[in-house]
Amino acid sequence: MFGTETEFVHWLQRRVPVRGGSLKLGIGDDAALVAVAPGQELILTADLSIEGVHFLRRVHPAHAVGHRALARSLSDIAAMAGTPRFALVSLAISRRTPRPWIEEFYAGLLALAKRFGVAVIGGDTAVVPAGTMIDVIVAGEVPRGRALCRSGAQPGDLLFVSGRLGLSALGLQLLKSSGASPTRYVPVSRRQTAEALQAHLYPEPQCALGRFLSENRLASALIDLSDGLSTDLGHLCEASGVGACVWENLIPRPEVPAARESRGVDTLDLALHGGEDYQLLFSVPPRKASQIPRRFRRVALQRIGEIHRSRELLLVRSNGKQSLLRPGGYDHFQKVKG
Repeated sequence: MFGTETEFVHWLQRRVPVRGGSLKLGIGDDAALVAVAPGQELILTADLSIEGVHFLRRVHPAHAVGHRALARSLSDIAAMAGTPRFALVSLAISRRTPRPWIEEFYAGLLALAKRFGVAVIGGDTAVVPAGTMIDVIVAGEVPRGRALCRSGAQPGDLLFVSGRLGLSALGLQLLKSSGASPTRYVPVSRRQTAEALQAHLYPEPQCALGRFLSENRLASALIDLSDGLSTDLGHLCEASGVGACVWENLIPRPEVPAARESRGVDTLDLALHGGEDYQLLFSVPPRKASQIPRRFRRVALQRIGEIHRSRELLLVRSNGKQSLLRPGGYDHFQKVKG
């Protein structure tokens, strides 16, 4: 732990910009001061990362906790087709947290911020007796009138997703079942295992894809997949006043490592309900579907279904039978009931 709050602030100041570009004043004063570019709209998002809920010390390295804390908010900016610019990071640090954990946390967060051109411009700190809690606020921008929302899907639109869904959930299963430090998995030889662990510990926000869809006017509605396909598809459909039908055999899902196959891992369940993939789900008018590339910057884009007028969410099984697709992803309020 740092000796004083002032020592912590000075330590952080040496690692982040104080001025530059549209940042007029950063860490060190009562508040930050930034300039908003003309012709742009401001996007604001906030995300909590709570020990015991969003991360576990026994399986999540501090570096990955920092990365994931910022990635969640960057993914929200991606879902609005925006460009992230600034971040405020507040920490309520558990008294049992050693200084190296804090340093590694910021190393992971700041490495991701640098890659995405995000300036960390302030926040707050506190020391608490319980678990650590992180609050990240990100400000982004989008050209006026070009933000993509959840509410624009129309009947007949086709549904697409980026990436392979359920990889993060599989990675978490592997970490929890290891009984050892997660760093043991980094040099493994099996590609599928390494891919799943990478997807969970270091998710990649799809900001460039969101901008591509907006700039080319391809998507009618857009949402990021944080709580699971079944839940987030429901959010998109509810906002648009529509329903949807998805095909089981079109949903991209994990390649299960051989060592896990005998344990009955349901890859469809992971893909539908796993959550924390931070990929994008978007609807596309049929006349524009041919303009969606098969891959965008090495990330696969896959058609998985269609929007319809009925408010129902349907899953078409590989045998042709239909069933209701009920939200099965993460819901904080459901978790505290009973």
